[in-house]
Amino acid sequence: MGIGIRAGDAVTVRSIEVDHHHRTPWFVKGKPGKVRLVHGAFFNPESRAHGGDGLPKRRLWQVEFLQKDIWGARYRGRADDVLVVDLFEHWLDRP
Repeated sequence: MGIGIRAGDAVTVRSIEVDHHHRTPWFVKGKPGKVRLVHGAFFNPESRAHGGDGLPKRRLWQVEFLQKDIWGARYRGRADDVLVVDLFEHWLDRP
């Protein structure tokens, strides 16, 4: 399975700048999260947005982040509040 992760595993979102269309929100780049589930493999939207065929297909993961890990001291909500984001596997690393 991609980088060898499963539901419940810790991951970190790659923190890279790209000069093309991508579906990874800036506010989760470099942040730690936990995999909730895998949706399956889909055509790569980053390739398709630029006229490519979207191959090879990429797994799409549902990743949970603690809000305080994303926003730091600016976050005033409950300590256990989470944000769930769907991210393609090529954006995820093992910590």
